[in-house]
Amino acid sequence: MTKFQQRAAAAALACAGLLCGLNAQAAIPIQHWTLPNGAKVYLAATDALPIIDAQVDFDAGSRRDPPAQAGLASVSAGMVEKGVRANGADPALDENALGEAWADLGASFDAGAGSERTSFTLRTLSDPALLDKAVALAAREIGEPAFPDDIWQREREQINAAIREADTKPATAAGKAFAQAVYGAHPYGQETTEATLARIDVAAMRQRYAQLIQPCRAKISIVGAVTRAQADAIATRLLSRLPVPAGGCAPLPPVAEIAPLAAPKEERIPFASAQAHVLIGEPGYKRSDPEHFALTLGNYVLGGGGFVSRLTEEVREKRGLAYSVYSGFSPGLHAGAFRVAFQTRPDQADEAVRVSREVLRKFVADGPTEAELQAAKDNLIGGYPLLLDSNRKLLGNVANIAWNDLPLDYLDTWIARMNAVTVAQVKAAFAHKLQPERMVTVVVGAKP
Repeated sequence: MTKFQQRAAAAALACAGLLCGLNAQAAIPIQHWTLPNGAKVYLAATDALPIIDAQVDFDAGSRRDPPAQAGLASVSAGMVEKGVRANGADPALDENALGEAWADLGASFDAGAGSERTSFTLRTLSDPALLDKAVALAAREIGEPAFPDDIWQREREQINAAIREADTKPATAAGKAFAQAVYGAHPYGQETTEATLARIDVAAMRQRYAQLIQPCRAKISIVGAVTRAQADAIATRLLSRLPVPAGGCAPLPPVAEIAPLAAPKEERIPFASAQAHVLIGEPGYKRSDPEHFALTLGNYVLGGGGFVSRLTEEVREKRGLAYSVYSGFSPGLHAGAFRVAFQTRPDQADEAVRVSREVLRKFVADGPTEAELQAAKDNLIGGYPLLLDSNRKLLGNVANIAWNDLPLDYLDTWIARMNAVTVAQVKAAFAHKLQPERMVTVVVGAKP
């Protein structure tokens, strides 16, 4: 394949999501096994397109950052793409050489970190010659990052500039205050600042990487035109450049749970802005919670359903207090926050907060009506095929199953479990999870 053909392949990959939707299937079986090195593999084989997507996840998100070095997970992941070190006959590659190498293969590789996991994603055509080279290059990036100091100095200045820019916006102030009030000392609420970045050097990145990015800790999700034997070989090779700890895979220390709120808290932050930014909420629930489906449907009725939600009806349509208002849960390995969010004129902030609290209180007390619940089911179930209409989306769902240890038939039973939820179950779930009288309220932009 010529370089022109290889670069054309990259364009084909970019539009693959649109094409894959033509043949999306709601029930693609997921296979699961464990490699000899301890890594867990999840495979959804589909031959809709000659493409393979893979995601490798490690328990190396920001929840494992030292408080004094908040941001370490994110910047370490970002630096993975800035170069690989030389190893034997393999030469060192800087970020420009890596970019050219991926372009020549018509493939892509990304590294990133969230609150819970550090993730590496690979997308490549399934052509054997290209696949082999793409997996080999991805293995080098995962296993042999260079962490060049001069690049980190540049990156840190750029991140600092972005932090300073973000701090000029009321939404940033609201988000920081809300996270601190809801999560307290839990790592979910840690804030990356110029001070914490100043304490991070490439030595800290290398040390953290060696401790957390180990084959035995990996969860590998693979989607696309590949057999189980091929997927096993791909997963094995992706981790082949990582050193295996001599003492075996010691369990990571547990991360403390998020403490429930004991009392309500209201914080008003003056800010010179045309709109007041409002957040109301508290810790929500873990993704493994058996009431997940009831909470998902209930939240659609409350504030997740856009213009058909109760919050929109009461806050926007009846009173004109905000252009948009929404509610949502963010479940994870810990009880991610529930929040109600909107913007309003500063002089209307008190009224908008009062109405939102009342809608929330009434919903928790009474639950949805039968008609509201059925409408929520119709909408969410009707949109279910859109959750699986591309390789990337399917990969995200498989990785979600892997990360949260959900049943392998989760996608097959999703519609049935949604349909089985009752009004009583939604009411009970919200009563179990939310205490409107104890919530945090943050208002940024109105007079204190």
